[in-house]
Amino acid sequence: MAGLHVRGRGLPDGEPVEWWITDDGRLSAEPVPGAETVFGADGDGGWVLPGLVDAHCHVGLGHRGEMPLAEAAAQAETERDAGALLLRDAGSPTDTRSFDDRADLPRIIRAGRHLARPKRYSRGLAAELEDPWQLPDAVAQQARWGDGWVKLVGDWIDRDTGDLAPLWADDVLEAAIDAAHANGARVTAHVFSEDALPGLIGAGIDCIEHGTGLTDDTIDLMVEHGTALVPTLINIENFPGIAAAAVKFPRYQKHMRALYESCAQRIGAAREAGVPIYAGTDAGTNVAHGRIADEVDALVGIGMTPTEALGAACWDARAWLHRPGLEHGASADLLCYTDDPRGGAAVLANPTRVILRGTLY
Repeated sequence: MAGLHVRGRGLPDGEPVEWWITDDGRLSAEPVPGAETVFGADGDGGWVLPGLVDAHCHVGLGHRGEMPLAEAAAQAETERDAGALLLRDAGSPTDTRSFDDRADLPRIIRAGRHLARPKRYSRGLAAELEDPWQLPDAVAQQARWGDGWVKLVGDWIDRDTGDLAPLWADDVLEAAIDAAHANGARVTAHVFSEDALPGLIGAGIDCIEHGTGLTDDTIDLMVEHGTALVPTLINIENFPGIAAAAVKFPRYQKHMRALYESCAQRIGAAREAGVPIYAGTDAGTNVAHGRIADEVDALVGIGMTPTEALGAACWDARAWLHRPGLEHGASADLLCYTDDPRGGAAVLANPTRVILRGTLY
């Protein structure tokens, strides 16, 4: 194999870019003799980007929890074909670490299993802790198991009160997040409602997932602490159906509907305040895999420019996750588009060329 060659325009600046790909799957800014030009042969038009990022998905998560590895691999293949070549797996009961040895699958950054209290999350998905003070040790264990992230369930329905409620006391969260940081991991949390946010942010959490309960005060707190947000907007579209199914809990139904109605305004306010926002779909249960382009469109809907929204699923997300984009010596994980990828989901979800680890798909 002599190598590959691509050229086009890059983003966010739109300037011409040209890359060669070595026979060991690395990007080179220097010409590779004999390389085959697989995109941009005419020297005009076209776009070359780092592989997209789904910053919140679940490879290996099904409606009943753990799934066979063959099914999990099919999920990852779907992401690859849609251009998502870097996935932050925000909690899964299936051990997919063997996928790291498969050159045909996206790179996965794993957060291990969700950590929750008994009966305070979807059945079969979380590691459930009887004593809340087990959380710091559990976080340390997941930090050592995973790829630099740990996932908490910050709130869920409390059947005694019939509404969303926090799972953890503030002092427990402080000890747990300290334990993660001491083990070199960042922490994120599933949070729908308002009440869990102050304790999580104040304890030093690194990211909030969903964030539909944000208020002006907690937005300010996120800005102060530098907390990131992955709103999973296309999953929030499921809130009305979730509410409709919860006929035994009218308070919860009302609350979920209210969170849905105010979501765009609240996430838009966070963006205007300067909270860093990244694109994630929550694919794995209620959302199909391969929909990162739809999430980018949804971010435009809350006020991001098309370039900003694409960055939240591409170059900005890679920098946040400490993974390279297009740079000399990096793995050749890139996408080529004939049309401007900022032109909407129909364009972004259908790259002209997908190159992963230097192999053309």
